[in-house]
Amino acid sequence: MGSATPEEMEALIRQHMAAEERGDPEGSVAMYTDDIEHDVVGDPGGPKHGIPAALEFYRRLCKEFRAEKEERTHTYYAEDAVTIENVMTGTVPTAFMGLPGNGRRISFRILHVFEFRAGRISRENVWLDGASIVAQLTEPARAG
Repeated sequence: MGSATPEEMEALIRQHMAAEERGDPEGSVAMYTDDIEHDVVGDPGGPKHGIPAALEFYRRLCKEFRAEKEERTHTYYAEDAVTIENVMTGTVPTAFMGLPGNGRRISFRILHVFEFRAGRISRENVWLDGASIVAQLTEPARAG
C-alpha cells in the first residue's frame, strides 16, 4: 500500500478521538497497528509498545480524565504523518498528572504527532501543556 492520503489519515484520527471522547479505551486503540508506539511525553511509564500496553494506558486515562472536546487549531500533513494541535477540554474526576482533580473542568493545549502504516496508526506521540494543567488543578477553589 502506498502513502496514506490526508483524508485516510483524518478518518483514523477522527475515529480515535471520538473513542477518547466516549471514554472507550478499546475503541481508542482499534485503529492502531499491533506494534503501535504510544508515547505521551513525560509519562512516568515511558513509551508504550503494542496494543495491550496502549490499552492499559487508555483504561487509566479514561478514569483520570473525561474528555469533552478537542478543538483543532493547527494541522500539518507529511507523508504518512499528521501533526495536530488542539485545545482539549474535560473534567478530572479523580487525579491527573498526580494531582487531585476534584471534578474540575480544565482546558489545555495538546500536540499529537500521528504516523501511519498499512492503513492504521503506527505511532502516536503526545505533548501536553503540563504547566497549564498543574496551574488549573492547584489553583484555589473559587467561592460561590
